[in-house]
Amino acid sequence: MNLKYPEQSQKFGLPVKVRDIKPFLAMEILEKAQQLESCGISIIHLELGEPGGETPLAIKEAAIKAIRDNDTAYTHSLGKAELREEIARYHEQVYGIEIYPEQVIVTSGSSSAMLLAFSALLDQGEQMIMSDPYYACYPNFIRYVGAEPLPVPVREENAFRLQAGDVKNHLNPKVKGILINSPANPTGAVLGKKELQDLAALGHYIVSDEVYHGINYSGRDHSILEFTDRAVVIDGFSKRNIMTGWRLGYLIAPPDMVRNMQKLQQNLFICACAFIQSAGITALQETSEVLEKRFSAYNDRRIYLYRELQKMGIAPAQPPDGAFYMLANVNNYTSDSYSFALRILEEAGVAVTPGIDFGPGAEGYIRISYACSMENLKEGLARLKKYFNSLSPGSSNN
Repeated sequence: MNLKYPEQSQKFGLPVKVRDIKPFLAMEILEKAQQLESCGISIIHLELGEPGGETPLAIKEAAIKAIRDNDTAYTHSLGKAELREEIARYHEQVYGIEIYPEQVIVTSGSSSAMLLAFSALLDQGEQMIMSDPYYACYPNFIRYVGAEPLPVPVREENAFRLQAGDVKNHLNPKVKGILINSPANPTGAVLGKKELQDLAALGHYIVSDEVYHGINYSGRDHSILEFTDRAVVIDGFSKRNIMTGWRLGYLIAPPDMVRNMQKLQQNLFICACAFIQSAGITALQETSEVLEKRFSAYNDRRIYLYRELQKMGIAPAQPPDGAFYMLANVNNYTSDSYSFALRILEEAGVAVTPGIDFGPGAEGYIRISYACSMENLKEGLARLKKYFNSLSPGSSNN
């Protein structure tokens, strides 16, 4: 089956803010993989950040109970008071920082939180610094609100960690803030205490995507709020609590920004789903022991994946310290990661995400998610090994 990339039609004269939105290639690969599966072809899925396993039973039962109790009406636009109080308690317990429930806005997934944050923070023509590689949706959100993404390259030999010195070299009067993601998608990079302190010391607003907190193999996570109050934290339940499809997230904002974000929430989303908010309260009460057991399986797969990629000669310079992604360096095989990912899908039956989805700095890489089972990971890697053995490094394999 020959899978082609769909061209965007301009015949309807789309507005600039829509026309400039890039496709999310991880989803494109998923949909093409599903197309192949519908034809009876076996596909191993290593493309999406879909945590393995099921949503914990206690969380599901909390939602079911809320529905049975007719908890199906609108909530306060900021979210249920009980959930916002639980989020404040959680952050004090985990990070030792005091925040107030009034600083919390509960959202329909962390993507909604990003839209609120960027809309409230950025004006037309202002810039937001971010690392390159970056999560594929970041530039699209920033462009959508009329601002400009300003990528700062990060280096494989430094485990793709954003450095304050590099950021400082890109500062200019148009820069309004710095966007960080730690642990990071797609690189797995984790910013340490000193790196966060140095970024905070630059004095700009920081938007910190902390949705992968807890999935850290190098020590405890640090929230940007430990180092500055000029920050907006974005977090959610998708990864840590295996709740991707529930679409529940939140943001923590400086008090003087909350009212504007609340007005946007009221107009754009009204509120997050009531009974799912009840499930979020239960999710925040999961014990550290439960979470550690859950994430230890990720670490086993991380170590296994890195060793296998080393054998294939495509491992990154250092294993990632967090999240459940790894960038495999395929520069010796291609300069077109999207076409290469399509070939891997069609010829090897393995779905991986092309690096170009995450910015120019990730071209020549493919992202492999190890959020799957160990069984699937082993099978996927066996297929990849066979595929790479059929190729000639340095030749044109686009």
